[in-house]
Amino acid sequence: MTKFLVTYHGSGHPDPAEMEQARSAFMAWLTEQGPTVVDPGAPLNLAGQVASGEPAPVADIAGYSIIEAVDADAAAAILASHPFVARGGTLQVSQALA
Repeated sequence: MTKFLVTYHGSGHPDPAEMEQARSAFMAWLTEQGPTVVDPGAPLNLAGQVASGEPAPVADIAGYSIIEAVDADAAAAILASHPFVARGGTLQVSQALA
């Protein structure tokens, strides 16, 4: 099995009522996926950048998760039903090489 870092982009920040719905939908998705989700992750806020020269453009990352799958296609299939996608967000999937 290969690990994949999933970063969450777009879809804005839900208001408090929507946040509870989003949390419930995410918990239901986690239950459905079982052990394929190695680390459910957490929401993120940018705290800064560190670079030896000009930093790369800031990426708006709203959160992260780590999943396991046999390959990138299987990872995409796991994430197809993710509630963040249903809310209009984008999940970026990066494969761990080691």
